[in-house]
Amino acid sequence: MTTFDDGRGTPLVPDAPEAAGNRTLTDTMLAHLKAASPWLRFLGIVGFIGAGLTALVGLIVLVFHGDIGMLSGTMTGYPFDFLRSSLRMMGFPYIVAGVIQFFPALFTYRFGDWIRRHGQTGDSAHLETALKNNESLWKFQGIVAIVGLALIPIIVVCAIIIAVIGFRGLF
Repeated sequence: MTTFDDGRGTPLVPDAPEAAGNRTLTDTMLAHLKAASPWLRFLGIVGFIGAGLTALVGLIVLVFHGDIGMLSGTMTGYPFDFLRSSLRMMGFPYIVAGVIQFFPALFTYRFGDWIRRHGQTGDSAHLETALKNNESLWKFQGIVAIVGLALIPIIVVCAIIIAVIGFRGLF
């Protein structure tokens, strides 16, 4: 977008998105955003479905953990009782994972939807809201990555402890 100020059609600011304080988006930039909008909304919907299915699996495991444990037949004793209680506990991480998956899907869907609205109306407030949701998406992803990296040593230590306890119970 070129800015004209002297009334003769002389460009004062070159056609560049950030030149000399011009903070408008070019038509090409807007076209790329508009083209991404359906994909963002699609990925948001797929994310909602994935989050819901993940949480549903967790609920199923919580509710039916005894029945799942009975698939081992009439086998009882330490390893099988431990398996049943482990299955019950596996439901919680799935529910937590489903809740965590919901938020990136929400931010992705909103990003695409607000871009679509901007394309329909040209209202810059819609584009600002879209970009705010994009920022929220990446901020959330960054926080999840930091938490995940911080949990890795704890998970490794717990896994070693559980393996040692499980190994001792076999003998």
